[in-house]
Amino acid sequence: MGFFDGLWRGRDADFDSGSAASNSIELTKRHHQVSLTKQGAATGHLRVNLSWRMRTSDIGGSPRESLLRHPFKALKPAEIMGHGQSMVNVDLDLGCLYELMDGAKGVVQPLGGYFGDVNAAPYVKLSGDDRFGSASGETMYVNLDHREQIKRLLVFVYIYDQTPAFDRTHAIVTLYPSNGPRIEIHLDERHPQARSCAVVMIENVKGELVVRREVKFVYGFQAELDRLYGWGLQWGRGYKSKVER
Repeated sequence: MGFFDGLWRGRDADFDSGSAASNSIELTKRHHQVSLTKQGAATGHLRVNLSWRMRTSDIGGSPRESLLRHPFKALKPAEIMGHGQSMVNVDLDLGCLYELMDGAKGVVQPLGGYFGDVNAAPYVKLSGDDRFGSASGETMYVNLDHREQIKRLLVFVYIYDQTPAFDRTHAIVTLYPSNGPRIEIHLDERHPQARSCAVVMIENVKGELVVRREVKFVYGFQAELDRLYGWGLQWGRGYKSKVER
């Protein structure tokens, strides 16, 4: 996003209106929600993408601290680290807690192989599991043609196994509606010990689909997110199968 995309646009605004240049909305603490229905995007497939990266500046401290000590670093482009053996692996996972109008509840996530279904309940499907932070990241699809059956969806991100904290991964969750600007949520708050983050709630409010920024970090995993939002599921220890690079 450009520098001016996030400027305050008035007391009555519920969200940033985006810009013609970036065609995006960034949900923030001040402007925390947007209506898919009002922007004519409550149909078709909603694409939800998680992407992340690490920079060399993260190894020696935060970028802000680095610039204070070495102001001329601002003139150099940030260096993106490759996936060398000396680099600690980053494995963020994208997931979704769902609740349907008929009372059905569950989760879509890589752990346990709960990849969902886009054409049948829960109308949410995870396309795969990106374990190495590729450019495409992880993507989930929500079939909004079945919005009448969807009560609420909580999109969350968690750190799998021994990986760095959120404040070192520059993670972004982006929603791509069928119409209108994309919606971005940045996970850049400093919570060094957090293992999971409730990112965004997609809720059916009297027939209107509302996207609301959450960005609530917790120190546990899915069970703690469940308790925080009152889902009421039973959780057990999950593992991933081994893969080859």
